This record gives sequence, structure tokens and C-alpha cells, in this order.
Amino acid sequence: MVPQQTVPRDGRLARLVDSDPFNLVIAAVIIFNAVVLGLETFPAVMESYGSTLVLLNNICYGIFVVELILRFASYGRRPQDFFRNGWNIFDLIIIGGVWIPGVRENVTLLRLLRLLRIARLLRFLPDARVLLSTVVRSLPPLGSIVVLTVLILFLYGMVGWAMFGEALPNSWGTITRAMLTLFILLTLENFPTYLEEALTVTPWATVFFVSYVLVAAFVIFNLLIGIIISSMESAREREALREAMDKTGPEADALARIREIKEALETLETDLHLMQRRKDQAGGGSS
Repeated sequence: MVPQQTVPRDGRLARLVDSDPFNLVIAAVIIFNAVVLGLETFPAVMESYGSTLVLLNNICYGIFVVELILRFASYGRRPQDFFRNGWNIFDLIIIGGVWIPGVRENVTLLRLLRLLRIARLLRFLPDARVLLSTVVRSLPPLGSIVVLTVLILFLYGMVGWAMFGEALPNSWGTITRAMLTLFILLTLENFPTYLEEALTVTPWATVFFVSYVLVAAFVIFNLLIGIIISSMESAREREALREAMDKTGPEADALARIREIKEALETLETDLHLMQRRKDQAGGGSS
């Protein structure tokens, strides 16, 4: 995800680029640009209106350049704060990337940058930003879920190989086949078929499959849902703070100071934890 850090600004230009009408116009231009790009995929349309579509695409690009300049100028005497906003950096890469040597001559990269302009629409959709932030914030905890899932697949795969490997080699003949079968069973697809085949080998197949479904399908999925819900709540809180920080004037200054104090306290708490851990390790080593 593009990191989002809002910097309070003052002035009419800042109020203009942060206003709803301005953002609606830019969002409409992005959608229109997407339609133009879609029309360029039809050979018949390009043959008849190719020059017109190129002109419209250039006009959209010109509007995006003006938008980027206005956003940069809205930071007034603190232009460096422009780069503290992740969306500004994303826009700068997408819009200014065409001027990088080698990109303008590369048709594939040029088309990719033009397509990525459509992704800028996320900037103007708060709910979409929340969903995107949720996905990104869910990635670190998902690592533990992946490790747990692989461990369960391996353990149950070894048991399944021992129980059904000789009789059902196509599904359980090796550990890799067994783990693949169990991975498919995570979605409960063809569960009755696999169970019926296993029951012809041993009546304990019911215990094996039911325990696997309870542990893997239900427990892991519930943990995954819990991580996503927690990440979404955190993303909504950050989005609410971002919207509040978008305000200009004294309120924005106060919110910025509150955020700085909060970040300082979090840093201090982390440092205290590290100091306590080092102290405990030093005490344990001396003993």
C-alpha cells in the first residue's frame, strides 16, 4: 500500500486541492481516461478515431500534470512536506515516470504507466483506501497463519500417507500429493469423494477427515477472519485520522501535535521494552 501521511496546510490553494469538487473532477477525468484506454483496445475504433483518442489521452495527462503541480504548490513554503504524503509520491511516479529516460521509448512500460493512472482513483475513494490498507496490514500476521497451515498440512499429510498411501497412491502416495490433497480439502471441495475412498481403506478415515476439517478449515479460517477484521478496524481509525488531518488551520496544527506526541510515546514505550529486555538478559547472563 502507498503510505499515507497527511501534513496540515493553510491557504486557498490547499483548500482547493482538498475540496470535494476538485477531487470529483479529477476522479471523473481518471474514469474518462480509463474509457479512452479501453477504446484503444478495439482495432476498428483505433482505425477510425485513433488520432482523437491519442489527443484525449494527452489532454487527460495534461490535467493530471496540472493537478500534481497544484498539489505541490499547496504546500507553500514547506515543499518537502509534499513527499510525506504517500499518494503524492505515487502520483509523481505515475505521472512523471513517462519522462524517465528509456521509459518513453518502451511501449510496454509506457502503457503500464498509463494503466496505473487508473489506480489513482483509489485516492478519491475512502472505502477503497480502507480495504487496501486492510489487505496490507493483514500481510504480516498472515505469515504466522501460513506457517501454521503448512505445519498442519505436513502433519496430517504424514498421517494420511501412512494410512492411505499404499491403497490410494494418486492422492496419498507421497507427502507432496498428500499435502496437495489436504490443501484442496481446505475448501471442502470433493470432501465426500475423498472420504468415501478413504473409508474403503480403514474406518478410522472418518476420524482423520473430521478432525482435519475442524482444525484446518474452521480454526485457520476463523483466525484469518479475525486478522482481517482487526486490520480493517485499524485501517478505519487511520482513515478517520487522515480525514481529520486534512482540515486546514489551527485544528490541523493541534491534530498534528497530538499525533507527534502519540508517536513519541509509542517510540518511548518501544525503547523501554528494549531496555527491560536487555536488562533481563544481562541479569540472566550474570547469574
